[in-house]
Amino acid sequence: MPAGFDPSRRLPDFFANPGTSSFTQFLSLNAPELLPGRRPLPPGYSADLAPHATTVVSIVCAGGVVMAGDRRATAGNLIASRDIEKVHPADPYSLVGMAGTAGVGIELIKLFQVELEHYEKIEGAMLSLDGKANRLAALVRNNLGAAMQGLAVVPIFAGVDLAATDPTKVGRIFSFDVAGGLYEETGYDGIGSGSLFAKSALKKRYRTGLSVDEAVTLGVEALYDAADDDTATGGPDLTRKIYPVVMSATTEGTRRHTDEEVGAIAEAVVARRMENIGG
Repeated sequence: MPAGFDPSRRLPDFFANPGTSSFTQFLSLNAPELLPGRRPLPPGYSADLAPHATTVVSIVCAGGVVMAGDRRATAGNLIASRDIEKVHPADPYSLVGMAGTAGVGIELIKLFQVELEHYEKIEGAMLSLDGKANRLAALVRNNLGAAMQGLAVVPIFAGVDLAATDPTKVGRIFSFDVAGGLYEETGYDGIGSGSLFAKSALKKRYRTGLSVDEAVTLGVEALYDAADDDTATGGPDLTRKIYPVVMSATTEGTRRHTDEEVGAIAEAVVARRMENIGG
């Protein structure tokens, strides 16, 4: 139980004090042990303690962005999970995905979601897209100590810039390094061990002005290519009906594409590859 909590179940005094718009800062001041990056770890390298997640791609399309992630998590040479979800809505107009230590990544995404919601409640306004990306970079930076011991998480963030005046710049993508470095990407990007192969596929197929449906298809194809060359990336599982998680963010909000929609696209991709096995 964090210091300052009253066993009578009354809220501590710091909940009644004028607060900060950053939920992470609130935790760091009043209960720092609850932050992912502040937890003590055993000495040594800890990378093998938890499953790892890969691969996620994001694509800019007309009016927004699409993000897609495969469903596999690995623990060494073993498949730890076949249906992990690596892509989530950050808020009504943005998406976040993660690669790396699965447990830490899922926790970081949940903390990021609360951070954005807390800011909006305190300030009465939504953060700008750049502000959201900067908040996520700070969360990644706070996990640097754990990352140096092998529990690294690298997210990808994409969303709709509601303040954009150029229609071609409504959808934006941001990448991060393990130290919290923030970089804006053009057109598309990917993270995880399969991203090298996924981005190679996207490089040849991407064009400006893709529709949402075209971007969804392109994302599924890129993940298929990644799974073809990277054992840590899972391709569409037609037997178990496990397909990539695909989400889109436009000025109308975020949307998760249904398994039926993604399954139909995945089956079409597999059928096309059966006609050209080497390509």
